[in-house]
Amino acid sequence: MLAPSPVLAQSAQGDVSLTIYNADLALVQDTRELTLPVGTARQEFPDVSAAIRPETVTLSGSGAGVVEQNFDYDLLSPDKLLDKAVGQTVTVVRTNPATGAETREQAQVLANNGGTIVRIGDRIEVLESYGARILFPGLPPNLRARPTLSVTLQSSRAGPRPVTLSYLSGGMGWKADYVALFDEAQGRMDLQGWITLNNTTGTSFPNARVLLVAGQPVQGGNGYDNGMRRPMPRGGVRMTPGTESANRERLGDYYVYPIAARTTVANAQQKQVSFLDVNGAPANKGYTFRNGWLGASDEAQSVATVLNLSTSRAGGLGDALPAGTVRVYMRDARGQPQFIGENTIDHTPMGSSLSIRTGEAFDVKVQPTVEKRERITGDEWEKTSRYRITVNGKTDDVTVETKPTFWRTTMHYKVTNARPTPVKVEVVQVGLENWWQDTRVPSESVKGAQRTADERVWLVDVPANGETVLTVQFDTRY
Repeated sequence: MLAPSPVLAQSAQGDVSLTIYNADLALVQDTRELTLPVGTARQEFPDVSAAIRPETVTLSGSGAGVVEQNFDYDLLSPDKLLDKAVGQTVTVVRTNPATGAETREQAQVLANNGGTIVRIGDRIEVLESYGARILFPGLPPNLRARPTLSVTLQSSRAGPRPVTLSYLSGGMGWKADYVALFDEAQGRMDLQGWITLNNTTGTSFPNARVLLVAGQPVQGGNGYDNGMRRPMPRGGVRMTPGTESANRERLGDYYVYPIAARTTVANAQQKQVSFLDVNGAPANKGYTFRNGWLGASDEAQSVATVLNLSTSRAGGLGDALPAGTVRVYMRDARGQPQFIGENTIDHTPMGSSLSIRTGEAFDVKVQPTVEKRERITGDEWEKTSRYRITVNGKTDDVTVETKPTFWRTTMHYKVTNARPTPVKVEVVQVGLENWWQDTRVPSESVKGAQRTADERVWLVDVPANGETVLTVQFDTRY
């Protein structure tokens, strides 16, 4: 067992376990040895989290039950002490800076709002922060030096016993941070994963057992996400989710990352613990360009540089990745690692494919151009529509002769490459879905693939120190 730290020796906590979630939430379980009398007794639990959610408190112990509980969150501070002293008499001590002599006067505290106002004899005075200090006769009731939970217990027997206090608290969370060292020539990557803990609860938790849960339990609300989730915009991370099961502990539908040894999670502290170390995982660099509907530019635009990798067991990292920030480094000509970019990933199942944008390419550019938009008839698409309509229990077949109007848009994407080696550029046209969901592509100079209803993708080969023009026609209702 680890020796108690100095912080632990000063703490009233017992055997503490922390389960920390991503969403500014932690479950604290604190087992303390208490000596209880028979009947009703008031028991104080100092050193609970200052961000405790009192309504979540439970207490379990043999032969003891909770009658009433109070959380005293008025913590001792100069301002709180003065607030409680309003209307009371204190002693104002002043020191003569020339002689060092002290003078003392009795004063009544009138107010403490942006400054302390007192009555001394027949004068009203605002105390300056320099040259004066205040002596108080004692501490006001319910003003605590440490966050304290007061519990009234009903005990059926007297004597010592372990009692476990459990509660949820805000002010604590964690995220993953990744450091990737990418070797472009070898097509390999070393990846280290770090768990970064933050504690802003106002309380330290010494020598605690810590479990980290990768997930965000619903807290209030109906638990539904009514927002529209679309593939990443240009500049983010694209993830194709995998279907492999990671060899990690689970809690329901969440992954659990236990910290092996007990550790102190101090207040106002950021702590890092390693949880992933993979060497030589396959990875490669790619280029991608996303163009909005009818997007055109008078000047060529840099394409995004992306790092492509897999979390699969056979051809990648072989693990699930909790949400966090991936920072990518490459070695320069002198062999020194240099930072080339970072981006944030979401919770990623094992077997997924990730494309992480790290920056913009200097030498690879795309210039999109709307060459032509022409109005065409809908004869080749649709002439007759049939509908079955039921009104007041009677069903009729209705035939409608229609000739809708469509638009044919011809786009050019000029892709240039100033590098001494050939490149492949992923050109993505978005905005194809619209309300009608019937966009068609009658002609394209490079065979493309429909990734979703909203976007089509082409992989364009561009020679060294050369260019390639991709030409595509779109037929749309708009």
